[in-house]
Amino acid sequence: MASVMGLLEEREAAARVRVEELQAEADRVLAELGAAEAVLERREIARAELSEALAAGDAAAAPVAEVLVSAPPKAPVAGSVVPRCGEGMSAEALAPDYRRIVELVESGPGGGEGVSAKEMTARLGLELVPAKIEGVRSRMKRLVERDWLTASPSGRFTPRQPTVTARTAAGKPTGPGGGS
Repeated sequence: MASVMGLLEEREAAARVRVEELQAEADRVLAELGAAEAVLERREIARAELSEALAAGDAAAAPVAEVLVSAPPKAPVAGSVVPRCGEGMSAEALAPDYRRIVELVESGPGGGEGVSAKEMTARLGLELVPAKIEGVRSRMKRLVERDWLTASPSGRFTPRQPTVTARTAAGKPTGPGGGS
């Protein structure tokens, strides 16, 4: 006869496996949701632009096309895809939730220790429950993947470091022992 403790341990292990499976599924669904929302947003914009162009008639179609080509990019909206950080890009290119995270990491205390997902959740004014903390961690990891932040092996997030500094670009050595 199996011990009661052994049965409980087996049930706990099975429950843990189920939780991990559901978490992986939730991550997959959230990724699909983000992609679907981006597609929906593009199609809504295309439909609105087309109806605007058709309403203007053939005489005004050329000026409308010129405006569409030269119009500045619209501000990102919540749920939009996080763009890869490029040269000259600022946090303004990010959706409000992501922009706030980057700004808080960059304005965080010095010393290079970074901020944990739990600390960031508190700074954002969210409830400190596992679901909220993991949601913030997921956003921060996405920012790391897109080169907006860097992550340490201990799970702390820091502002991204420029890949090429002015001294390196000029061919001058940097760091200790790198110069005279």
